[in-house]
Amino acid sequence: MSLHVVVGFGPAGAATARLLAEQGHSVRVVTRSGRSPEPGLEHVAFDAADRERLIAAARGATAIHHCAAPPYHRWVRAWPPLVASVCAAAEATGAVLVMLGNLYGYGPVDGPLTEELPLAATGPKGRVRAAAWEQVRTLHEQGRIRAVEVRASDFFGPGVTTGGHLAGRVVPALLRGKPVATLGDPDAPHSWTYLPDVAAAMAEVAGEERAWGRPWHIPTEPPRSVREMADRLAAESGSGPAVVRRIPSAALSLAGLFSPLMRELGEIRYQFDRPFVVDATAYEEAFAVRATPVAEQVTATVDWWRARSAAR
Repeated sequence: MSLHVVVGFGPAGAATARLLAEQGHSVRVVTRSGRSPEPGLEHVAFDAADRERLIAAARGATAIHHCAAPPYHRWVRAWPPLVASVCAAAEATGAVLVMLGNLYGYGPVDGPLTEELPLAATGPKGRVRAAAWEQVRTLHEQGRIRAVEVRASDFFGPGVTTGGHLAGRVVPALLRGKPVATLGDPDAPHSWTYLPDVAAAMAEVAGEERAWGRPWHIPTEPPRSVREMADRLAAESGSGPAVVRRIPSAALSLAGLFSPLMRELGEIRYQFDRPFVVDATAYEEAFAVRATPVAEQVTATVDWWRARSAAR
């Protein structure tokens, strides 16, 4: 049994921490505010950008799983000190640094997204995520740390209520029998990464030395449009036919005047205006984790939301 430190306890951090605990590891979770006790998890409260405290918390750890995500509109300022801190902790302790990344760093591309594409983002959030990986990769190549990044598309599934277009906007509306308002083309193919598959990949690469030193795309089911996913979720929930409407550009611009989140979405609209397809062939040829079949994803997601509503 080994110690794993998980930084952040949002949906991805929580799923990763709980999976590692189920696998028999000791798990220490770092968040700003701490959490209530939970079987198998030790929660500690401090700002992970405090490198000295993070180094102390990671002493003796096999791996540091970086799953923290600053508020969306604060990425540009908050990411650099956070990444610097987890790198310092990995260097000081010898723990493998497992970074949870996304696909913003590539920027708009034609065709499927592969790990060989250059990090050519032009928007500030994409550039800051690309810079984070370049910093980590450079330290790895210098032999100062051991690190790997796994990259997910928009993720959804049990436990995800915000932070993803499908999870934060489509599912809640459908389960209330409401129309779905979507960014971009509702019929454009789009890759959705299932949260339990994120956790499984984070846990797997931590122990696979041949994974270290490069990014990997998390296994993800074939792309499906917002409309197709809405239809599947509506059929599973019994909420009636899904009504999917595109948010007009003018309405999105107006909402951005009052909502920092809506204002920031302009940078990534390209992901919904045309096909946005992840190629995870490299991961699937090298490792064991596979994408959960979409039928299981939909059933588990609807069941979780129903249980959540009943508990409330």
